[in-house]
Amino acid sequence: MLLARALRAAAALRPLPPRLPPAPLLRRPAALLCDARPFTRSLWLLRGGAAGTQRPGLLRPPRASPAGVSCGCGGLHTEGDKAFAEFLIDEIKEEKKIQKHKSLPKMSGGWELEVHGTEAKLLRKIAGERITVTFNINNSIPPTFDEEPQEGQKADEQEPELTSTPNFVVEVTKDDPKQTLVLDCHYPEDEIGHGEEEESDIFSIREVSFQPTGESDWKDTNYTLSTDSLDWALYDHLMDFLADRGVDNTFADELIELSTALEHQEYIRFLEDLKSFVKCQ
Repeated sequence: MLLARALRAAAALRPLPPRLPPAPLLRRPAALLCDARPFTRSLWLLRGGAAGTQRPGLLRPPRASPAGVSCGCGGLHTEGDKAFAEFLIDEIKEEKKIQKHKSLPKMSGGWELEVHGTEAKLLRKIAGERITVTFNINNSIPPTFDEEPQEGQKADEQEPELTSTPNFVVEVTKDDPKQTLVLDCHYPEDEIGHGEEEESDIFSIREVSFQPTGESDWKDTNYTLSTDSLDWALYDHLMDFLADRGVDNTFADELIELSTALEHQEYIRFLEDLKSFVKCQ
């Protein structure tokens, strides 16, 4: 019994005969190929590895930049954009050459200026009253009509100078904080005069109303007086009322100069922003 157990243990310790290698994969049936080797080159691997690097492959052909213009921002850039940007660069240079005021001119009469984008506000305090004049330079340049140059005058010399004539609102507030007198003014195309011997006014009053003090939104339910059918005597008193508070022809002239300088400044800034947008800077 002991001898037989020893012989079985010795047989277990002997090395097994070498196994034959498997047949080559190409000789195996197609069904066995599918079961034996998983599909490791997935679509994700064809598009890029784990690091996210893009590799050329069958599923991602190389892309060319539009019209041969390249930019690191990845946006669309064409030859037309390039020509547009070059035009804007020249246009900005020319506008800066003819810019009359590098900084906004000051108003006489002790007016304080506040500018918020295209809106400007002039403030003045006189004997318990606060006068505020607000205007916006958007759409403030009247349209120009092309005229044929006169004899002996070049077309370039005929080009008119652009002038900003915005509508402006005058608010007069007294110590009583309940209501504010609001006068809506504008620059008419033709100067307005009430008599041949009188000095014509370069601005006029269109509407007058009372509005709650301190409220940004005016109420349409408040009565608004239109000056189209107003008695001339009452209108003259309203104009004198403004003149006594510093809103006269001199003020209106200086307001045109200030508004024109602000409009030109904003126009140049717009061209610069447009150039940066087109160039993607």
